[in-house]
Amino acid sequence: MPISAVEEEQRKVTWLYGLLDAARARTAGSERAEAGGGAGFQQRADRETAVHEREKRLAQYAAVEHGLCFGRIDRKDDDTLYIGRVGLRDEEGEPALIDWRAPAARPFYTATAADPGELVRRRHLHTRRRKVVGLDDEVFDLEAMKPGDKANLVGEAALLSSLRRGRTGRMSDVVATIQAEQDEVVRAGFQGILVVQGGPGTGKTVAALHRAAFLLYTYRETLSRRGVLIVGPNPTFLRYIERVLPGLGETDVALCTLGALYPGVHATTADTPEVEASKGDGRMAERLEAALKARQRVPEDDVTLEADGMPATLTREAALRAREHARDVRAPHNVQRRVFVHDVLAALAEDQLDRMERETDEPLQQLLAEGGLSRELRELLEEPSRLREDHDLELAKETLWEDPQVRGLIDSLWPELTPEGFLTDLYADPGALDHIGRPELRREPGAPWTVADVPLLDEAAELLGVDDSADKAAERRAEQRRREEERYARGVLQISGITEVDAAMLAERQREDRGPVTAAERLADREWAYGHVIVDEAQELSAMAWRAVMRRVPAKSMTVVGDLAQTGSAAGARDWGEMLEPFVEDRWRELRLLVNYRTPGAIMAVAEDVLASVDPAAEAPRSVREEGDPPQSVRMEALDALPALVEAELERIGEGRVAVITSRARREEAIAVLPGTPSEVTPEALDHPVVLLTATESKGLEFDSVLLVDPDGMLTESPNGGHDLYVAITRATRRLTVVHSGHLPPELARLES
Repeated sequence: MPISAVEEEQRKVTWLYGLLDAARARTAGSERAEAGGGAGFQQRADRETAVHEREKRLAQYAAVEHGLCFGRIDRKDDDTLYIGRVGLRDEEGEPALIDWRAPAARPFYTATAADPGELVRRRHLHTRRRKVVGLDDEVFDLEAMKPGDKANLVGEAALLSSLRRGRTGRMSDVVATIQAEQDEVVRAGFQGILVVQGGPGTGKTVAALHRAAFLLYTYRETLSRRGVLIVGPNPTFLRYIERVLPGLGETDVALCTLGALYPGVHATTADTPEVEASKGDGRMAERLEAALKARQRVPEDDVTLEADGMPATLTREAALRAREHARDVRAPHNVQRRVFVHDVLAALAEDQLDRMERETDEPLQQLLAEGGLSRELRELLEEPSRLREDHDLELAKETLWEDPQVRGLIDSLWPELTPEGFLTDLYADPGALDHIGRPELRREPGAPWTVADVPLLDEAAELLGVDDSADKAAERRAEQRRREEERYARGVLQISGITEVDAAMLAERQREDRGPVTAAERLADREWAYGHVIVDEAQELSAMAWRAVMRRVPAKSMTVVGDLAQTGSAAGARDWGEMLEPFVEDRWRELRLLVNYRTPGAIMAVAEDVLASVDPAAEAPRSVREEGDPPQSVRMEALDALPALVEAELERIGEGRVAVITSRARREEAIAVLPGTPSEVTPEALDHPVVLLTATESKGLEFDSVLLVDPDGMLTESPNGGHDLYVAITRATRRLTVVHSGHLPPELARLES
């Protein structure tokens, strides 16, 4: 009796899982081999690297457990390949499962009815744990198929099947359903900046994540050392996408928001549109530099203070020379300060030594004038001489540096600053803000950092730098200790007669080694240079934010993902070239995604009306889905009936997610009538069946049903209100209900009919 197609594929999948289990067992068993070997530094470093790689490999095997094999392609040459999340070989070393990123797997994603290439059939395998639960076949050449295969054709289109499933609060990978235009993004070249411009529902985010996995697979040697950084719009979004890359076999990618790009700061608060635009203006870099130079002062008059029981005077001219000398050094402020401190201390020490010489010399000169000295002593005093030596000057400088008054004077003229302290002082000083033409930034100390502050903190860190003289001194001391340890080790080896290890190895064994760098360690290092950076919702980044991001990737290898039609930030992008060309000139290219896989056609028609009202030249993506309920509007003066509406939506969608997306003006009212509904942008919010968000907070997310509250308020509360309304509408994958008071705005006139 012939077996069914599902049974046939089940046998294959069971065999592949057996290969996965065997590979996992071999990797876990390698721990015993790593325990042996020599005790030298190189052996221990090799073992540590091997352990790190083993742990990564085991994590990869665990991550691909679900959905290990998801595809099959049958070629005209009768060759059949199975496609999966990771590559596996059989007992003979032959390829058994092709990694989806390998060149051999590409036809699985690029074949179309118009251009199938060498493919006869493409089959999607749907599994639950290790069981095959369904198949979808796409036939390109029925005549070329074997008779037995023709009888076993099954399924519906895999892509539409996946789109009809309810949302879970987490993004799923689409490795099994990547479309041809998305595949072009995934496999685009590594070098330069790739802009992925795509409207709502085009899959640009998930394509970029798959691109990260593809780059790590294809350029493993390059990127494993430097790593990949993904910058997302908020923590909720990062939680939403965090499972995608592990599911694709990649676990060592750093994810952060723009508000966390500066180590030690996790900003989520937004400024008013006016302040946001001011902070994000690219000219703020020059304004900050001007504000910093204003902190490098000289006294109006000569300053005399008492130091170590003796007066010391710093003239205005000496202070001016010290400042110019320090500024001539091409270095950040805190490094230049070393030069300024040296020159000021030298000026003060010279003045004190001059006073000491005068006090000593005056009585002798009086005796000389009165003729009360011998001829020999008189000739000695009349000869030009200098009683001080260089070491006297250095000793005087050291003594002065220990004096609190001297320290206070220097700090008042050229303070050592931190980025946080510098910005806090600037925001609290109306005079300083007027000096740089930014009075609107006035803020009391102690206020929380905003997202727009983070690029300014990063800019300040560049301008200030760090006085690393103490670190260099510590390095010199460590090097001296190393030499002493080696000398001691050589003595030990001579006494013991050991010849298998040299003195350097023996000395090194006494110190801890630095293991492989993790993603968390990279994020904590502001100066780490990544191999590739992916920026999602990139249209929201200001010119200042781009400066901060570009510092993380000196090679300028980036994937920039966004949609100019969805720009909500007052400081965001209006044109990709305008934002990128100051950094890379014309070394960037753009790919456009034009097909909306998420939003049903009826909902997208409403969104197109809104888009046309704010940007008539913009082209909305074409929706491929026509099923679903038509969007509706509900008039509701107060929001007392909103809870009942939410409950009705939950009942209609079954398993899925509902988002209440409201204007900022009515957010508190919505929170009051929906107690217990998550309303903060936290990673845990999406675990709930209902979440309450603003349009800005909803960016990058998707929900089965959207209740859009107060479209009028959303349109008027921001200069980019129309873009915010467009974003809110296009979060829906199945249902849209607009809750309004009074008349609907003209942009939503379609709903009245």
